[in-house]
Amino acid sequence: MDSAVLAALITAGLGLLGSFCGSYCSNRKNAALLAYRMEQLERRVQAHNNLIERTYRLEERTELQEEKLKVANHRIGDLEEEIKNCITA
Repeated sequence: MDSAVLAALITAGLGLLGSFCGSYCSNRKNAALLAYRMEQLERRVQAHNNLIERTYRLEERTELQEEKLKVANHRIGDLEEEIKNCITA
């Protein structure tokens, strides 16, 4: 083979090797960045889910307290009626 052709093949091979190395390093960095972003997104989703669960628990507790308040007000009303009946009797 001619030395010019051999030099061109070696140059092309080294260029191809450099291109593959650059692509590999770039893909590794992108994969690492994507994994980091996914991890952060999973943490945010988990925090959101925890917030939703806490909100449901708070709503249940609020409903329970409102029901207890209604019962207490009803009992107070009954006692007031009894007192009125005792006073008038």
